[in-house]
Amino acid sequence: MTTPTSLVSSLRRFFTLLSLVSALVTGLALAAVVQGAVDGPRWLLMTGLPVTALALTAFGKVAEDSKSGVAVPGLRSGGPRAFAPAVVNGVKAVNKENGRPAADGQAVDSVFAFDLTVVPDDLPPYRVEVRHPLDLQGLLHKSRAVVEYDPEQPWRVVIPNNPPREWLARAHGLTPPVLAVKRRAGGPPAGFRTLVVGVAIAAVLLVLMRQVG
Repeated sequence: MTTPTSLVSSLRRFFTLLSLVSALVTGLALAAVVQGAVDGPRWLLMTGLPVTALALTAFGKVAEDSKSGVAVPGLRSGGPRAFAPAVVNGVKAVNKENGRPAADGQAVDSVFAFDLTVVPDDLPPYRVEVRHPLDLQGLLHKSRAVVEYDPEQPWRVVIPNNPPREWLARAHGLTPPVLAVKRRAGGPPAGFRTLVVGVAIAAVLLVLMRQVG
């Protein structure tokens, strides 16, 4: 019988393997582009260009999301997570496509944008915007909230609808931080390590091809 702990371990191994495969594909594509452009054959260039463009677009989108101040939707399946109290700086209705203010918070194309200062135990306070179509925890009329976040990727923040009572009590007694609040928690953007590994793989492959050729 599969236990929750073994399931989490299996999921973590899966995502680690997925990251390694992504790095390998990126490395092969980059090496193909460089080799095809310098020495040929041209089919390497024609094959590597679209794959490289797709990979860089994906990495860029992930990095942009992690720096924008808007929380990445959802937590990673099997990833670490923790609760934290948060200060509610404001709530507004925005268009879910472009983030512009919306006149009607009940409209189909609008969501609530919760401007929060998350105060974790193991990280400096940071400010993030979480969007959701519902007024979770009744935050339209409250100044404190409880969030759930990923300690390894703190920009992944969600607002649980029914947080534990002890965390609600902590949030109720939370004093706003007096220190400077970051717009995004520290650490490299998501996917940065995978991209670096991919570039390193491409460099190694190019050196090997030079020696063999």
